[in-house]
Amino acid sequence: MEVSHLKNATFDLRLAFLLNTSFAILEIAGGIWTNSVAILSDAVHDLGDSLALGAAWSLDRYAKKERDRRFSYGYLRFSLLGAWTNTTVLVLGSILVLTQAIPRLFQPEAPNAGGMLVFAMIGIIVNGTAAWRLHGGTSLNASVASWHLVEDVLGWIAVLIASITMLFVDLPILDPILSVAITSFILFNVLRKLRQTLMLFLQAVPDDIDLRELEHRFGALEHVRSTHHTHAWSMDGAHHVLSTHIVVPGETSKDDVTQLRLDIARLCDEYRFAHTTVEIEWGDDECRMGERHTGP
Repeated sequence: MEVSHLKNATFDLRLAFLLNTSFAILEIAGGIWTNSVAILSDAVHDLGDSLALGAAWSLDRYAKKERDRRFSYGYLRFSLLGAWTNTTVLVLGSILVLTQAIPRLFQPEAPNAGGMLVFAMIGIIVNGTAAWRLHGGTSLNASVASWHLVEDVLGWIAVLIASITMLFVDLPILDPILSVAITSFILFNVLRKLRQTLMLFLQAVPDDIDLRELEHRFGALEHVRSTHHTHAWSMDGAHHVLSTHIVVPGETSKDDVTQLRLDIARLCDEYRFAHTTVEIEWGDDECRMGERHTGP
């Protein structure tokens, strides 16, 4: 069943990528034809999402590669390269769109409202279909990609409303206003993702891990005297790694340590760590990392 879910996720990512890429190319032509910077701004967004979906599709297979001598943790961390590529494309594209949209706020040009309406309807159908296929996917890539596509659907709904309004009311300024709003929203989210990616590169403690709480829970286990050198970081934002040193009294028996290892493993399972390294140290021996044990 699990293998079947993975295959379905890969197929759905590929389908979403092909749909989104084809429509993004069509949008660029449509934005020029309708003279709509709102459609062009969404085309840039869709192009960035296409890169994200393409990377997700490719990495969904690539990340399954077993570890080797060069990459002892495996290939999960390669997904960060895709994140950097996507954010770079989206930031540069958004800046380009803003250079075109902002001047139109002061000198509005009438867009082809009928053409905008047609593209908005197609956009809702295409992105809605892709989002529906990825909704509820078991893989992280599919889940994240589906939220990108839901944002696209909301953007096209806004274009649809604006185009219908301009069919009856002469308000050409709606087009650049909508473009600036969509692009600003994209930039805000992209820069937030960029910060998260940077934190992963710098091996910051994952947001969903409270290191102090974790150390406290380790310390509350039977036979644990103290803990030190506790580190947590993430491979790709979903697969976390933990290492820690656990100090036990010098008279602790082998059976007690065996039970302690099981208790530690159960605790780590609650946090869904993908890889853990736990070093048990006895009594007042000096830690090999140069830290002397403290505690009762």
